[in-house]
Amino acid sequence: MKVSILLENGMFFEASSFGSEGTAVGEIVFNTSMTGYQEIITDPSYAGQFVVFTMPEIGNVGVNKDDMESKKAHLKGVIVREYIDDFSNFRGERSLGDFLKDEGIIGISEIDTRFLTKTIRKEGAMMMVASTEIHDKDELEKILKNSPRIEEIDYIKEVTTKKEYIHPHGAWNSKEFKYNPKKTDKKIAVLDFGVKRNILNELTEAGMECLVLPANTEAEKITKMYENGEIGGVFLSNGPGDPLILKDIHEKIKKLLKAKIPMFGICLGHQLLSISHGYPTFKLKFGHHGGNHPVKNNLNKKPVVEITAQNHNYNVPEGIKEIAEVTHINLFDNTIEGVKYKNKPVFSVQHHPEASPGPHDSKYIFKEFYNIVK
Repeated sequence: MKVSILLENGMFFEASSFGSEGTAVGEIVFNTSMTGYQEIITDPSYAGQFVVFTMPEIGNVGVNKDDMESKKAHLKGVIVREYIDDFSNFRGERSLGDFLKDEGIIGISEIDTRFLTKTIRKEGAMMMVASTEIHDKDELEKILKNSPRIEEIDYIKEVTTKKEYIHPHGAWNSKEFKYNPKKTDKKIAVLDFGVKRNILNELTEAGMECLVLPANTEAEKITKMYENGEIGGVFLSNGPGDPLILKDIHEKIKKLLKAKIPMFGICLGHQLLSISHGYPTFKLKFGHHGGNHPVKNNLNKKPVVEITAQNHNYNVPEGIKEIAEVTHINLFDNTIEGVKYKNKPVFSVQHHPEASPGPHDSKYIFKEFYNIVK
């Protein structure tokens, strides 16, 4: 089926659809990962976005239930050069196209993804509309102009859990994949802004029982749990959208900081900690999305370069150095990738140490949080 695409800069394309039918508006970004398209597609942090894969062939290994990073896909669409419907893998259970249809997600193929990527790199991430129903450029332009921008939408309400729960198991490749209560000797609260399943896996694997809480959980409840010894720390998860609009969450984190609770944040959690300390984030031109980004780790006596997984459009400012030690630096553009706050048991990283997909160079960070909680 034909799909028409209009970018915010006026570029108009026609391509083929392999997912759900319909019309969707979102922000277009590109991801440079060579593998792991299912994990990327089901990462809640992509809510409200169209993801352009620079890997030219997508779909060849199908989709399976074990590689889901959340219960469903929240992104707006998937854009690939060539879609492979006839998948071949011993773990594959269904085609990517069938999965996207069930999830209500538009799939776009037979388009020049290299050109799209270069356009985003040159002009920055931008809004777009895609439709299998409407093919008139002027009509699509009206829809795009009348739709809210991604930075105006609070997607946390969509992706967070509605009820608290205990995460059921550790790392997927562990001998103890099923949850073993004897393996965890500390309990933490996880504020779910769109947490990836593999983050919970790695936190559990490091020795922490994860009580996952809805994003709207009151700070007073969490503080009381800490004071009563029910939890030893709080993890602030990854998630979608612009952190500056999450005013209620800023106030919640400020209260948790006053209670001197050990805290660890990844991605959105990293940004929210910065804002809550009085240092607003800024938007990068086209963000960092991929599984091959070099980051310098300054924690060792001799700095070490780690290859990391990334997925973010926003960054903390240089001014954070006034109150925090910079622990990690992105070697692509020298932006801040990690900080440890002075005189507080609080630290955070911008990249994804849990990978999924991506390298495991930064996996040690979960054990560092366990040591602080312990």
